[in-house]
Amino acid sequence: MLLRFRVANFRSLREEQELSFVAPGDEEDAARTLPLSDGKSLRTYPVLGVFGANASGKSNVITAMKKMREAVLNSYAQWTSYRGIPREPFALDAKTAAESTFYEADFVMEDGVRWTYGFELGDLRVESEWLHSYPKGRRQVWLDRDATRTNPFEFPGDRIHDRARLARTTRPNALLLSRAATDNHPQLTPIYRWFEGNLWDIDPETERSQRETYTAERLLDDAFRKRAEELLRVADLGIGGLDIEQKPGEPPAVRLRHTGCGEHPVPLDWSRESFGTRSWFALLGPLLLALDEGAVLLIDELDASLHPRMAAEVVRLFQAPWVNPRGAQLVFTSHDPSLLRAPGGGRLLDPGQVWLTEKDERGGTEVYPLTDAEPTDEEDLTKSYLAGAFGAVPRVSEGQIGRRLLMRRTPSCAGSNATPRRPD
Repeated sequence: MLLRFRVANFRSLREEQELSFVAPGDEEDAARTLPLSDGKSLRTYPVLGVFGANASGKSNVITAMKKMREAVLNSYAQWTSYRGIPREPFALDAKTAAESTFYEADFVMEDGVRWTYGFELGDLRVESEWLHSYPKGRRQVWLDRDATRTNPFEFPGDRIHDRARLARTTRPNALLLSRAATDNHPQLTPIYRWFEGNLWDIDPETERSQRETYTAERLLDDAFRKRAEELLRVADLGIGGLDIEQKPGEPPAVRLRHTGCGEHPVPLDWSRESFGTRSWFALLGPLLLALDEGAVLLIDELDASLHPRMAAEVVRLFQAPWVNPRGAQLVFTSHDPSLLRAPGGGRLLDPGQVWLTEKDERGGTEVYPLTDAEPTDEEDLTKSYLAGAFGAVPRVSEGQIGRRLLMRRTPSCAGSNATPRRPD
């Protein structure tokens, strides 16, 4: 389970920013108790929503988590010295190009042990890398890498096996964790696999056809098909079932059966299905897989292609312990404040589950929890958000855009009485 994620000097995230699943208190309705290996426990959330105005940097939070995962999985096999390390430092300050990009994640493995893993990347080398464990509540340093030292790798406590070979065979532009996983290192591979099995990203508006195919293939499993059909029905899309046909060498062909005026549902050709229906169908495969695996799922612009009620249902699936017994987690971005309120009234998300993004005067994104604004228990979060009480909304007054356009069309000559001409 992911506890915290930190990043700095990536796209608009200039200064270090943090996203935390740890509940700030013990009274949050949506928080669950996570037992730890030292006998203590943490209260953590299954869902976080990142809200903000357009171009405020909320999508960069999701992308940063995705990029950390890609670095762990690909640094040893795909990063090459002549191409350099792929990174995107903050572009609005010339100084940041020479500064490293920072990533760090705190997470808990299935045995209840908490880990912290992170690294800093330059253009040509890994500047630092670290791995800490907390099996009994106190920190154990397993790896301390610093490229400025004569011997970059230190293994305090000698806890990692085969240390000398790992240090000798890890390239300056690759992560030691990635290198260790290529040989199925008994201690480090489970950490690598945590990243492999988490931080899956979805953009509802892209790669939809691939996710449609994936969902269709999973429908060949009867247990998955029953759950998928139920989710299609509860979406109120007028769907009474589905037909699936598998031809050799071809992906499965799906036809959804729609209820109509007749006695029997009518199957429609896939090309005739609506955008909303196809978007919901395409989401089912990754969504149910994440719930089955207890994985961390990242969805950028959850409301982009789904009705707000369906977006709210996605949140509910992760919030409900009986649907999500393995502790899967969801991080989504949205600029739709209706997701702060449940369709039937009340709050869909606790204040600690709501994170906001806003640009500072230098163009850098600030990420902060709604709890910083100390909303009251009775406060309508949607209304307060739209009123700008929490920040993270466009700074545009009513009619401002229209007035700006009018000023652009008005002749600038002093003393001119000409009126703007409407286009024919």
